[in-house]
Amino acid sequence: MKQTEQKYLIGRQPILNRDEKIYGYELLFRSADSLGAADVNDASQATANVILNTLSGFGIQQILGNHPGFINLELEILMSDSLELLPKDMVVLELLETLKVTPELLQRCIELKEAGFTIALDDHEYSPVYEELYKLIDIVKVDLIATPVDTLAPSIEHYQKYRFKLLAEKVETKEEFLKCLDLGFDYFQGYYFAKPSVIERKKIDEGATALLKLMRQLMDEAEIEEIEKTFRSSPGLTYKLLLLVNSVSFVGLQKINTVRHAISMLGRAQIKRWVQLALFASDDSHAMENPLVDMAAVRGGMMEQLAIACPRLRGNPDAPDQAFMTGILSLLESLYDIPMSQIAEELNLSEDVKMALLNREGYFGNLLALTESVEQLDFLGASKLLGNLSIPYNAVMQAQMKAYNWQAGMV
Repeated sequence: MKQTEQKYLIGRQPILNRDEKIYGYELLFRSADSLGAADVNDASQATANVILNTLSGFGIQQILGNHPGFINLELEILMSDSLELLPKDMVVLELLETLKVTPELLQRCIELKEAGFTIALDDHEYSPVYEELYKLIDIVKVDLIATPVDTLAPSIEHYQKYRFKLLAEKVETKEEFLKCLDLGFDYFQGYYFAKPSVIERKKIDEGATALLKLMRQLMDEAEIEEIEKTFRSSPGLTYKLLLLVNSVSFVGLQKINTVRHAISMLGRAQIKRWVQLALFASDDSHAMENPLVDMAAVRGGMMEQLAIACPRLRGNPDAPDQAFMTGILSLLESLYDIPMSQIAEELNLSEDVKMALLNREGYFGNLLALTESVEQLDFLGASKLLGNLSIPYNAVMQAQMKAYNWQAGMV
């Protein structure tokens, strides 16, 4: 039976400044079946999907470049500490027009501002009810369909005593754009400039079971070895972990050597926030098993054992973990239709791991080629690689057996 293919779809519409240059993007979750229309159970799930997909489905740099991303927030997500997962300098939190001004909402906005977030009011119409909120927020978005440009002058006059900037959305004609310029609007969004574009990637679904297990471990203050074991059991989790590390705060700073290295860089608190969002956005209704997932885990385990047995790697204490990560990432191209060159670039991998994945070069590349030869029962090719690595033949069989036993224990 052909596996049902799910995809991440992120809708992205540019927001321009007064010079008609891109200032940022509004991000919207989209389903592959929705043909551009929002298709989620509720607004909070939609928000969770935008955040999760941006950080760990695509990687924030691929979606936004150096521009901020605007994300709509319902009250449930707004009040959640999982928002702290987001890079504060790269997102704008949009408060939906359905939110009521309450002391709790005002206090939360104060906290978010103090934490360094930018806050916007979405689809807004002037009202004195919002006076305290006007003192806190950074951007007010005005819907030109709900409030036509020719009716805006009185509202603009009220807004002038505050420090926030104005964004005109649903700008559909040049005439509307020019009138908004004259009224002093700072930013512009609408079909006159560009319709929302959809960025697509095949969905990497590690399932709610693994996420719940990870959440329990984090809540129970499990040892890092146990958390690492859960990540290592899932190629999807591993890939998302590495993308997340690069999205949140470490882009370009350090090359990632191992799964444990990535966990340490990110920290328990950030991982916990990511898992909360992942559980919030999770939909297992179409989840199906893929034998390649098991194969990736076995390959990683086998390469780990081979690295232990390889005399040429004994001076590198991280070699087993690096070998494991090389093995589990090597099948992502087949699993999720992501080019290996893109994987290596996005994940900021160490040069040794990158050379292994792209060209089968270096010791880890030789270990990967050896493992692939064994999988394909190409024992002639395997024997040539054994000589280069100084690994005895019986060690290969033992490594394979241990890898199968390890994977069986993960199920």
